[in-house]
Amino acid sequence: MDLFEHQAKELFAEYGIAVPRGKVAHTPEQARALAEEFAAAGSSRVVVKAQVKTGGRGKAGGVKVADDASDAYGKATDILGMDIKGHTVHKVLIEEASSIAQEYYFSFLLDRANRTFLAICSAEGGMDIEEVAATTPDKVAKIPVSALTGVDRARAREIAEAGGLPAEALDGAAELIEKLWMVFVDEDATLVEVNPMILTSDGRVMALDGKVTLDDNAAFRQADHEERFADKAAEDPLEAKAKAKDLNYVKLDGTVGIIGNGAGLVMSTLDVVAYAGEEFGGQKPANFLDIGGGASAEVMADGLDIVLSDPDVKSVFVNVFGGITACDAVANGIVSAVKLLGERGETVDRPLVVRLDGNNAALGRQILTDANIAVVEQVDTMDEAARRAAELAAGSVR
Repeated sequence: MDLFEHQAKELFAEYGIAVPRGKVAHTPEQARALAEEFAAAGSSRVVVKAQVKTGGRGKAGGVKVADDASDAYGKATDILGMDIKGHTVHKVLIEEASSIAQEYYFSFLLDRANRTFLAICSAEGGMDIEEVAATTPDKVAKIPVSALTGVDRARAREIAEAGGLPAEALDGAAELIEKLWMVFVDEDATLVEVNPMILTSDGRVMALDGKVTLDDNAAFRQADHEERFADKAAEDPLEAKAKAKDLNYVKLDGTVGIIGNGAGLVMSTLDVVAYAGEEFGGQKPANFLDIGGGASAEVMADGLDIVLSDPDVKSVFVNVFGGITACDAVANGIVSAVKLLGERGETVDRPLVVRLDGNNAALGRQILTDANIAVVEQVDTMDEAARRAAELAAGSVR
């Protein structure tokens, strides 16, 4: 889960990390009111910052300094609704302007290739850090961090020194880095980044920006993350519905609904359907849906319910390779699912192309044959089933 900047800074502040005062505005009027509030507290200049989960905001014009409340209103008007790398700006952070003496870069991240953690530090922070890393990599220190020993104040100072930070910033940077490590570990993050980390004119080291990615695999021990940080407004309704039912579903833009058991099989199914669909006007997969190894009747019913809730879906391809879960159990699940949906008043009225292979495939096919469900059509191979599903979605055959 990626956090917005304002969420990252709220998290930082809980760990005692110095951040500028700021509040979120969703309208230009709110931006003006917040700027007036800061002015009354002694900070007449504010920064209006687009809140989107992507980098490059500054270069895209999504970060602007405003001299007063009226200027903040105008800057917010310009930024709200802006498209930044495919992300629409729906809110801005109104933040007191900081007196910046120097800018640095710092991050902790999960180094998957080397199976460890990594600290990255540079005295050359700011908008051009990518260019610095590409053209003068010696100015960017990359220091492995052991999960066993972690980062204390002394280690944090060593990292800051390795990054080339000046003497006047070392104490403050070491304190900030140590606290960022606490955020990284305690919150189960895979990335904690501050760019820029700044030295102010009065000698303080602060996190002027914040980027945090939380590990969804650790959600079971971070009960408050979903409630606090999930971007409900941007979540697709079908994806939210599937998440509530513990289904791995991703909405796509095609017409062939996909249900499979196992992420690898489902990914392959997407490719096969896309290829087959070229013959029928470019039909494409409408979703990714992995029902996992236990395709019970309830799981299958929930899966069909989610897929068929998408009005763009014209046909459904159920692609199952029986392993731990035998094909006869899957077939019984399909039969029961159609019945369950009917009892809910959600009649299955779009064609289901089913391919069963693997453990007890013959028995599973016989169960579907005996059930004689009008909308269910069995096809033996994955390629032919994908072709048939695309054909039905295109309306080529009734």
